[in-house]
Amino acid sequence: MIEVRNLTKTLVSGAHEVEILRGIDLDVDPREVVAIEGPSGSGKSTLLGLLAGFDAPTSGSIRLDGEDITHMSEDELAVLRGRKLGFIFQSYNLIPTLTAEENVMLPVELRGDPGRPDARARALLDAVGLAERCTHYPAQLSGGEQQRVAIARAFAGSPSILLADEPTGNLDSETGARIMELMLDLNRRQGTTLVLVTHDPALSRLADRVIRLRDGRVVAEVRHETRTLSLASPDQAG
Repeated sequence: MIEVRNLTKTLVSGAHEVEILRGIDLDVDPREVVAIEGPSGSGKSTLLGLLAGFDAPTSGSIRLDGEDITHMSEDELAVLRGRKLGFIFQSYNLIPTLTAEENVMLPVELRGDPGRPDARARALLDAVGLAERCTHYPAQLSGGEQQRVAIARAFAGSPSILLADEPTGNLDSETGARIMELMLDLNRRQGTTLVLVTHDPALSRLADRVIRLRDGRVVAEVRHETRTLSLASPDQAG
């Protein structure tokens, strides 16, 4: 369960204050798939980063499974992320001195999960189509390949909440469909809550609910009674 109340974020630029988020109220139920849409500058990525505890709001509160994260220390936030959060960054955020396999292994090792983290990492990289690139470093991978490594890393800890910022933005349609199927499988099998920032209407159709932001405010919500099961457009799905 994600509970957001009267969330604001204001940045100071010189003598000016810029309001990024303006009083966001939001509830996301366990196992729900939510897509966040909006034009550039509407506050989508800022909201996602606040949900993950990467930044602190100017005011308001965020509760994840009943825990108020807005006043947690960095150490407490790191522990919480390790226990329950996966995050797919738009900019990948891979560690350049680690191979693809080592990047994916890292969250498993940090959690101290039983079993072989190397075997889990290879299985996840195979699932995203990178079985032959396990030993390559980020600089040796294309942008789309780096994105897929980042996605595999987000899955590695079997998170209860997965936050994704444009997860298929740098991928071709076939690979994007495969990635979204992996996310939805995580949702179905493990009950993982998914919150996705996207510009892609095909991804939005996969969500239980679409939340639209504009100028830092929620301006609309659309609930899908029946979730679309394919990334194909309605015309293509035939």
